[in-house]
Amino acid sequence: MTESEESEHRGPAIEDWPPGFGEASWWPIVTGAGAAGIYAGVALFLLAGTAAALAPPAVGLGLAVGGLLAFLGGLYGWVYHAFVRNYWERAAGHGLALEWGMFVFIMTDVMTFSAGFIYYFFVRSGSWPPAELPPLLTSIVFVNTVLLLVSSLTLHAAHTAIRRGNRRRFLAWLAATVLLGLAFVGGQIFEYYEFLVVEGAPVTTVFFSAFFGLTGLHGLHVVLGVVVLTTVLVRALRGQFDAERHTAVATASMYWHFVDAVWVFLVVTLYVGAVA
Repeated sequence: MTESEESEHRGPAIEDWPPGFGEASWWPIVTGAGAAGIYAGVALFLLAGTAAALAPPAVGLGLAVGGLLAFLGGLYGWVYHAFVRNYWERAAGHGLALEWGMFVFIMTDVMTFSAGFIYYFFVRSGSWPPAELPPLLTSIVFVNTVLLLVSSLTLHAAHTAIRRGNRRRFLAWLAATVLLGLAFVGGQIFEYYEFLVVEGAPVTTVFFSAFFGLTGLHGLHVVLGVVVLTTVLVRALRGQFDAERHTAVATASMYWHFVDAVWVFLVVTLYVGAVA
């Protein structure tokens, strides 16, 4: 790649930071800080209308929006630096370290979700239900579960296709996966509308604090997955990925299958378990 071509591909994460640490980058720190800002802002916004209010609603909303912007910006820099910037310079098989990096990231995510489930199991061990619960096992949950499980199958088909060098089938299955992911996000937004607007579910009660905390965390992961898969799709449409170089496809698949597995556990625990 010539100097002029390299300058055209430069993104927000050109220099390693801190210096002397190889592929070290500050973008994961920005992403993590943004995620923390989202949760802190939403918490302040929800508490603003209660006796435990810590700040006006505008402060919580502003912090959540700022956290979201930092999260998306950090995610862009992180993904660009790790997967996109040097794609054309990398030899085939270079991505093993990145796949292990995704595995470590998923393990940290397991711990994050585990903390939420431990909280739910703790409150579940008392008198149950803590209050009257609205219908949880609705057609929305069933459709969302089918959408997410089918999306795992389509993504596996896409990954298999590119490993065999079939680009047309790869693009078709990958586009189908993105559409299924978007449909799931739309379904979850509609479910939240039903609970919060139609049913008037109190978000600060024992059950719904766990419900919205865990399903919201999962929904954030699905949105992240859709962004990643869309990025992979755009790159694929521009001619990247082949039978020898498909690290981004492999790592995105690892993440997406993990998100699907978490959803199944959520359905069994929160939806079925709450009324059992």
